[in-house]
Amino acid sequence: MVRCSAVSSGVQIETAHPASALSRLCRRRIATASRAGADAGESKRDRVNGFLNIDKPQGLTSRSVVDHINRLLRERGLTRSTLPKVGHAGTLDPLATGVLVVAVGHATRLIELVQSRPKDYRGTFLLGKRSDTDDVTGQVVEGDTARASSITRAELDAALEGFRGRIEQVPPAFSAVRVAGRRAYKLARRGEVVELQAKTVEIHRMEVVRFEPPELTLDIECGSGTYIRSLGRDLGERLNCGAVMSALVRTRIGLFEQSQAISISDFTAESVVSELLPCASAASHLPAYVCDESEMANLSHGLSIVPRESAWQPANPGHPEVFAFVDSVGTLLAIGGWDHRWPELRPRLNLIAAHGTDVAANGS
Repeated sequence: MVRCSAVSSGVQIETAHPASALSRLCRRRIATASRAGADAGESKRDRVNGFLNIDKPQGLTSRSVVDHINRLLRERGLTRSTLPKVGHAGTLDPLATGVLVVAVGHATRLIELVQSRPKDYRGTFLLGKRSDTDDVTGQVVEGDTARASSITRAELDAALEGFRGRIEQVPPAFSAVRVAGRRAYKLARRGEVVELQAKTVEIHRMEVVRFEPPELTLDIECGSGTYIRSLGRDLGERLNCGAVMSALVRTRIGLFEQSQAISISDFTAESVVSELLPCASAASHLPAYVCDESEMANLSHGLSIVPRESAWQPANPGHPEVFAFVDSVGTLLAIGGWDHRWPELRPRLNLIAAHGTDVAANGS
């Protein structure tokens, strides 16, 4: 058996499956708020690593939330040389509310891993309207209001079927997509014509929560890169009436759920570090390779490892393209991949090398 534990909180879980143990550990720490700082022997910078699960209110930009967390860290006495990096894993527009995952310190290197996880949204749309931003914050004009009011549930269900699975989607003109190196929304604000290419996105689930024409509310589970505004816009065109998004709540990104998120107003300079969730939260869905002491030493120097079959958890995962290197207590050491030229495992994103073999005690 391998024991996975939150070193600083004393939470321990024994399991034969560290990958699932990482998930249970992170969920338990989120649910119980049993979070602690690092050992006093570590530098301030080393101990400020992890994720904040923030419930973003309407009206704030994602950048402003990051700036607020930066200010709180500075209030703790962190200086330019000790202030950790801070970033977010997936933009929420000012209109949107819900889960905004903010990464601090070494966790910023795992942002892409968080962004790649499935996301849950609850979106509300007004049928019979159109907008240059595809939501109510732009210049809204009337569509076919008579048609919007006469749509039947059968017609809606038939239209929705065409938006499930892998679909082609054109992002909104007012979006952060880059066009020739510039953000599309900056071009659109200047009145320039923005032509964006369609991209493939995946809609795992889409269910009607409420349908009272002309208002429609949907629960949507989707893959990375999906624009819910575009989904509503295209659905409105499929129904021959137009549609704009009037509200959006992100209820989940991977392990991070709105039910466990913390309001931005509840963070203080004293609490912001204690609320950090471990870096392992980003890798809880991956197979795990449990390193011994000699393998940890290799990782700390960026060297590859000849795998031991008994170290894989769960057992016999094949040759996973991406996996987590962990130690015997479930601490995330690196994100790894196979070196197919040799039967070896190689660190692709190395956290242990960033601060030596003494990985930060907050579980990162």
